[in-house]
Amino acid sequence: MSNDAFTITDTERDYSMYDIEANPFPYSPVPDEDPEVYCGQDHVAEAVSDTVSTLLGSGKSKHLVITGKYGNGKSHTLKYARSLVRDRDDVLVGYVAQPGEGFLDIYHEFMYDVGFDRLQEIAYEFLAAVAREEIDANPMGANAMEELIDSGDVLLSEIVPTAIQRLSDITKFADFARAIVHMVYEDTNLYAWQWLTAEGIRYEQRKEMEIHSALDDDTMGVRAFTSFKNLLLELGYTGVFVFIDEFEAIARLSNKDKQATLNSIRHLMDQNSSGLSILFGCAPEVWQDVMSEYHAFSERIGNEVALKPLTDDHIRELVANYLDTTRNNRSTSITPFTQDSLSVILQMSQGNIRQVLSTCSQALDAAVEDGRESIDAEFVQETL
Repeated sequence: MSNDAFTITDTERDYSMYDIEANPFPYSPVPDEDPEVYCGQDHVAEAVSDTVSTLLGSGKSKHLVITGKYGNGKSHTLKYARSLVRDRDDVLVGYVAQPGEGFLDIYHEFMYDVGFDRLQEIAYEFLAAVAREEIDANPMGANAMEELIDSGDVLLSEIVPTAIQRLSDITKFADFARAIVHMVYEDTNLYAWQWLTAEGIRYEQRKEMEIHSALDDDTMGVRAFTSFKNLLLELGYTGVFVFIDEFEAIARLSNKDKQATLNSIRHLMDQNSSGLSILFGCAPEVWQDVMSEYHAFSERIGNEVALKPLTDDHIRELVANYLDTTRNNRSTSITPFTQDSLSVILQMSQGNIRQVLSTCSQALDAAVEDGRESIDAEFVQETL
């Protein structure tokens, strides 16, 4: 077989004939971590905005389930909502890609998304708050506290006993308090991180931090999560947002494990009437089952909003907005697509957003290769 059959090149395609700098449509339509484009589905945007704004404005907890069939934009919606709040200084945001085997997995993924550095920063923030009240120092924030400790101007032995006692009073969980404080110790911060993320550590490592319990079941996970949220509220945060994607994965669990997971989330909601907002993405048929079989859980959510297949207006707005991200001059134009071509793409995809984006991406590249001025219905049908 001849090697000439393969033509591999690193030459970039030139899209300038369409007044765009690149193909804006994803080749693999998996949502970006921080999506630039969100359009259509105004009722969904309103429901998400209302849920997020309730916590931000009043501090009261509010939760939402976003349902939609595969490819209709659940993950995109959750990630877009997350991008709107993750840069705020007054909230903490965690994303859970899917619920795993139970609540402890949800807690683990949430803490991992928060990350080691952020958790350590929060520990320093708390020590700074204690230092301002207990000793002759006025560190304003985590960095200032870390510098005072590193320089020897503040000794950990001066503030740690008080910090542990105070955090134990706030959280009613002494082991959690010790683990948070140990995040600032060079010798034990990795052990503390592993305990706080429910990874599990040996008895000897726990003993070194004077931690008596293992964080190894759903009940302990709910307790640790609540403690963490209460620590944040004590530091002046408005609250915590949790985005749980692919919640339909709980359907794979045994009935016993599914009930345990839903009960744990219900307990978390019951224990946190303020400072917590959970947004779920879930397939509609699984959510229907949850509502019919687990009333106590579904009643805690209260709100559900459904993503629907795209309409003619939606697809026009979606395509125009994506094109705008790489267009030199912003407009609402769908050029080089025609309205007829979008109607064909809508029909082929049955309004599924993921398939629409994938088809547009392929059609645009094919049109560049062909040197076509526009992408009409006939070209879409021939090419795809």
